[in-house]
Amino acid sequence: MARRLLGADSANVFNIQEPEEETANQEYKVSSCEQRLISEIEYRLERSPVDESGDEVQYGDVPMENAVAPFFEMKLKHYKIFEGMPVTFTCRVAGNPKPKIYWFKDGKQISPKSDHYTIQRELDGTCSLHTTASTLDDDGNYTIMAANPQGRISCTGRLMVQAVNQRGRSPRSPSGHPHARRPRSRSRDSGDEGEPIQERFFRPHFLQAPGDLTVQEGKLCRMDCKVSGLPTPDLSWQLDGKPIRPDSAHKMLVRENGVHSLIIEPVTSRDAGIYTCIATNRAGQNSFNLELVVAAKEAHKPPVFIEKLQNTGVADGYPVRLECRVSGVPPPQIFW
Repeated sequence: MARRLLGADSANVFNIQEPEEETANQEYKVSSCEQRLISEIEYRLERSPVDESGDEVQYGDVPMENAVAPFFEMKLKHYKIFEGMPVTFTCRVAGNPKPKIYWFKDGKQISPKSDHYTIQRELDGTCSLHTTASTLDDDGNYTIMAANPQGRISCTGRLMVQAVNQRGRSPRSPSGHPHARRPRSRSRDSGDEGEPIQERFFRPHFLQAPGDLTVQEGKLCRMDCKVSGLPTPDLSWQLDGKPIRPDSAHKMLVRENGVHSLIIEPVTSRDAGIYTCIATNRAGQNSFNLELVVAAKEAHKPPVFIEKLQNTGVADGYPVRLECRVSGVPPPQIFW
């Protein structure tokens, strides 16, 4: 499953050099499973409201016969890099009127004022997103969306950031020569302890995670998440820091599409609190938190007379008032 999620069958194997000598952008092909996830992200973004793009683009009056919906002349590519290296996503978009541009990471909009990313747009429609030093948290799916009154369109590039193992980095020679020795392949030197070996592990990364939840007592609660990593991460759940064990009311499932689920049925007041999902493999771990609020089940009480009607005598032609007091949950209907 990990190989399919990360597209390991077609990924590049790196020979580590010093960062300044390494080619930053190494293109690779994503798997069909990853491509389906990318398509889902694009589908949702093209139908969701967005904040201002930061573009100084004003839609003028364009004759209908000259209006053109946005389209990509060049789409984003997929890259795999090592942490600390720069990376630039580039594409070219056209349309009339000139489309506004929005950037997203894993479906969350990137602010044009971001300190970590530099967003640029050229006169020929070339758009770029650049970071000078990638971190493991930059691993994910980057989507650019172009929009004008004629429509929206988007495309996505996958960025895989690999941790740099100190065993895999070749030191400089004692003489200070700038060219360091490259590690040989594992198949040739697996028995030679004197040569560094590049290990291909990827820290867990959550592609999908739920937010805070409010569930009525007695109902079903489902928490879904999706994680990538190599080797395949192991997932564990905690409630207020205490491990959750599977039982008749708590079930942990994994579907064929890689979605992990924690299902609680029925939910009780004891299930309320802060939930933590932890994904762990040989490369490290990652986690997310959410709060579950359990709404108390409404108590039902039958109608009861607190004060009953009293016998009353009045003279003919005089007004009369008959009173009683009733309680119940929900409030009872009254019929005379």
